[in-house]
This record gives sequence, C-alpha cells and structure tokens, in this order.
Amino acid sequence: MSDRCNWMFRSVSRSAISTSRCVFLSGLFTRVLISSAVSSQKTVQPFSSSSTSSSSPFLASIIGSSLSSRLLCSLGGPPSDEEDSTGMSRIANGDPAVVRARGQHKGTIIFLHGLGDQGTGWADAFSTEARHDNIKAICPHSAERSVTLNMGMRMPAWYDLFGLDATAREDADGIQAAAQYVHHLIDEEINAGIPADHIAVGGFSMGGALAIYAGLTYPKKLGAIVGLSSFFLQRQKFPGSYTANNATPIFLGHGSQDFLVPLQIGQMSEGLIKQFNPNVEMHVYRGMQHSSCSEEMRDLKTFLSNHIAK
Repeated sequence: MSDRCNWMFRSVSRSAISTSRCVFLSGLFTRVLISSAVSSQKTVQPFSSSSTSSSSPFLASIIGSSLSSRLLCSLGGPPSDEEDSTGMSRIANGDPAVVRARGQHKGTIIFLHGLGDQGTGWADAFSTEARHDNIKAICPHSAERSVTLNMGMRMPAWYDLFGLDATAREDADGIQAAAQYVHHLIDEEINAGIPADHIAVGGFSMGGALAIYAGLTYPKKLGAIVGLSSFFLQRQKFPGSYTANNATPIFLGHGSQDFLVPLQIGQMSEGLIKQFNPNVEMHVYRGMQHSSCSEEMRDLKTFLSNHIAK
C-alpha cells in the first residue's frame, strides 16, 4: 500500500483483540481531513464497463473504512463456514451503539458503518458534532464474514464483495438479508412510537450503499435517506415495485479527492436515483478523501433537523 497512501500506525485500546487479528489505523481515513502523500492516484471505476477488478484486491479491505479507520483482517487461515441458526446474528454483532435524544425524541437515524469498522465511531460523531437534541442515533455493528474480493479474509462487513467494476456480480442475497435487518431496526423504532416519516437510514461507503438500498425498498415512507461516500446497489431493481420512498429526501455527501469510491461514482449514483426520485441533494466537499469532515457533519445535522426532527 505504500504506493497508495502514507500509512500511520497507532496503538489501539480494545479489550479483547484476538492474536489472529491485525489492526491498522491510517490517517487517510480519519474524519479530519489530512493531506495524502500520493502524488498521482489511480481511479477505481466501479460503474465503468471498461474498468476491471485487476486493481489490488486489498483495496476491498479499505473501501468503506469509516470514522475510526479500523481495518480488521484475519491472519489465521480460511474462515469457518459455520453459522448459527439466527439470521440476525449473521448480519449484526450484538446490540447497536445508541445515542439517545437529550430533549424530546422526535426522530431517529439508523447509521451503518463501512467495511472493517463498527458503529462506535459513528455513534461518537452523533454524540458530538452531528448531535441534535431531538434525534436518537442508532449505530449497529456488522458481524464478521469472509470478503471474496479481499482474498476471503474475515472482517466486519454487511455483505460480500466480488469485484470493483460494473460487470462484477453483487451479493444479492447478502444485500437483501442486511436490508431486512435494517428494516427490522426501523420497525422497532415505529413500534416504540416514532412515525416512519421521522426515521432516517444512512451510512458510510458500503454502509451508505446498504442504507440507500434498504431505504428505497422499505414499504413505508421514511423521513430521509443518507449516503456518505457511497454508491447505488442493485440498481437494476429500481424503481420496479418500490414506490413508497420515491420522493423521500436523500442526502449524498462525497469528497472531491476520494480515490477509493471516486466522486464520479457518487455523481453517477445521484443521476441514477434521480431518474425515479428527484429529491436528491449532492454535497461535494473540496479536498476530502474517503472520509468525512466537520462541514459534512454540520450539513448532515441540518438536513436531519429539517426532515425528521420537526
């Protein structure tokens, strides 16, 4: 990775890290924007038919790395295919991190982290710079699974990845199972008394792609959908019979210098979604890489305040 970015290694405080894990922290993927050491960056083109998956497979392990910038990779050999009998435990790892509303609870955002991460870092963001007194934030943790594109290594992921180009197959079953888990979280909030139109689903990169898919396929109208540094999954299915959220406000945020999920991918996703839902806002953050920044968090807070906290 030395030809891609300037890695910085830091110590990690975590209660139970297996000896079969290695944890890398890279300054490239922190929320605070820092300059890349890369002088020329090769662009990955997931939506271009001319691109191939010959890019380094290890790129898949950092697509979606979010606020805490953790990359968990298995070094202990091939993962076991053994799964337990409950579908949810194959998708999620324990209870979500929750940031409760300090004032009257008017709305909820369910926010999904990126590949190799967990929800704790984003819960921190929603408890600080993106905090709204009337909005509850639910940040679930994905279970670990083997990722085909990352040489089968096992790490937190919402679904499998097979390739980085437009012709690569998508994990339709895995995406659908993960979307059902998100729908379950939405249903729980509705059962607790929050109307569907005061609930938002969002996420970063892989998690943002899942949030867009889960939001657009939910059978009731939601308050908002959010995708940060993300892309449009299963696009051949839309609009199809999914109509409940074809006018739901959508916030897309992307960095101008994102070389993992390039800006043009975000813009293509915007155009494809706008074919059936015109209520899409695209926010481009100058100089930002595959990360987030304070300006984006402020814009997101305003967006959520306008759509789910009134």
